[in-house]
Amino acid sequence: MSEPGSMQRGLKNRHIQMIALGGAIGTGLFYGSAETIKLAGPAITLSYVAGGVVIFLIMRMLGEMSVDEPVSGSFSYYAYKYWGEFPGFLSGWNYWFNYIIVSMAELTAVGIYVNYWFPAVPHWVSALVFLVLITMANLANVKMYGEFEFWFAIIKVAAILGMIVLGILLIFTGINGRATGFHNLWIHGGFFPNGTWGFFQSLVVVMFSFGGIELIGITAGEAENPQKTIPRAINQVMWRILIFYVGALSIMMIIYPWNKVGLDGSPFVQIFSKIGIPAAAAILNVVVLTAALSVYNSGIYSNGRMLYSLAVQGNAPRFIARLNRKGVPLIGILISSALTLVAVLLNYLIPGKVFMYLLSVAVIAAVINWASIIITNLKFRQAKGKEAEKLVFKTPGHPWTNYLALVFLVMIIALMFTIDSMKQAVYVLPFWILVLWLGFKAKKAAESKARAGSRAA
Repeated sequence: MSEPGSMQRGLKNRHIQMIALGGAIGTGLFYGSAETIKLAGPAITLSYVAGGVVIFLIMRMLGEMSVDEPVSGSFSYYAYKYWGEFPGFLSGWNYWFNYIIVSMAELTAVGIYVNYWFPAVPHWVSALVFLVLITMANLANVKMYGEFEFWFAIIKVAAILGMIVLGILLIFTGINGRATGFHNLWIHGGFFPNGTWGFFQSLVVVMFSFGGIELIGITAGEAENPQKTIPRAINQVMWRILIFYVGALSIMMIIYPWNKVGLDGSPFVQIFSKIGIPAAAAILNVVVLTAALSVYNSGIYSNGRMLYSLAVQGNAPRFIARLNRKGVPLIGILISSALTLVAVLLNYLIPGKVFMYLLSVAVIAAVINWASIIITNLKFRQAKGKEAEKLVFKTPGHPWTNYLALVFLVMIIALMFTIDSMKQAVYVLPFWILVLWLGFKAKKAAESKARAGSRAA
């Protein structure tokens, strides 16, 4: 182990793009979309467009800061520098907590997918096995991690494109059967079967799907050429995600009645299985399993880096900032992985109910992350003053788009009150912020005591 130092800049543009895709195209699409379909029906496509536009604006705000100052720790560092000590403390620990919860959700989904082939295997067993394997993979150097995640994400992207092509063939030719046409979009209660209210409620689950795209900012400290790779990754990844989400889900809604999609597995696997293409369903289950592991892999990566950044700031114990000989924050990764073991315990104690509980908490934590990015970007511009005109990657419509995005996030929290499985997470929000505040005050008190002790000596 070495003392705190610099990480290795071993991530190329293709790595960064696929890491961001890997973080955002996962369980939210392949499993969580079942809940969204239940709420919005065919209008799910518009839900993802609306959520995607807001997330793109937030990513541009983060990208503006990351290009100007490419550091590991991303928005926690910027909040600490431009907003204040507590915002930096809060955003860093909250992001870490968020991805711990997301990692737990992904491990839970892994158990559900494994049951497609091995229904007798308990969810907690699958979660434990893959937790150990992915943790071991993350202890390699960052370039090897980038390659690992690159190929993970390639499998997902290729599978989604394959599904879209196969779906189009089913719509227009039927593939040895009758063409499905487009009538499934409106014959089962209309395009908005649950009205506009169902559409608005679906936005909550949609926002969970986009959680993880902030990984682009986390990678800035290890990118080979952040001034070029970060803007390119943000601009290209966003429209790709919209195509993959909106394109794939539009096809699903056209070829299969939305009201027959259940919550006992991936809707993509269910649909291809029920329309008589079992081989496609089996292949898709491999893909959705890979997708969940990919997001979990990205979660372990980002959590290790965030803990490292917090330790460098002095907001976490100093020993966490130590790197191994490969430039990897080994201690941060092992701590994050160990805490994710809670998912194994939850799947043992309450099998079948864990995913939606974790999703609701993850949405709340993600909203805090996004809100901190928006506000920090406003503070960043304020600190730059006239120098802001020289920024090379500006947020479009600043500051009005910042305010628009904040209003949207407040609406998401309000909507969570109307969903039974999610309202408890909203009640937890003030207590979680209080816990972080108490942790911050304890840290400041310890620092004051240490200073007093050194003066007395």
